[in-house]
Amino acid sequence: MIKLEKLNGTMIVVNADIIESIEAAPDTVLNLATGNRFIVKNPVDEVVAKVIEYKKKVFAERKCVNPIEGFTKKEEKLF
Repeated sequence: MIKLEKLNGTMIVVNADIIESIEAAPDTVLNLATGNRFIVKNPVDEVVAKVIEYKKKVFAERKCVNPIEGFTKKEEKLF
């Protein structure tokens, strides 16, 4: 989630995972996967930087699962 400022000065928190595109018209327009559009004061570069920072934070906190860790080989019985 990233914090942005709408044209009227209201703060809005947007789910960065559902931003499909960002238009740099006279104002910055966010097009979301839900079909919603938001016009914000923040410049495109700032929005992109916030999305990148958010993604870095999310993925840095993920723990990588090692599928081999904790695996013990069972002895095979021939008969």
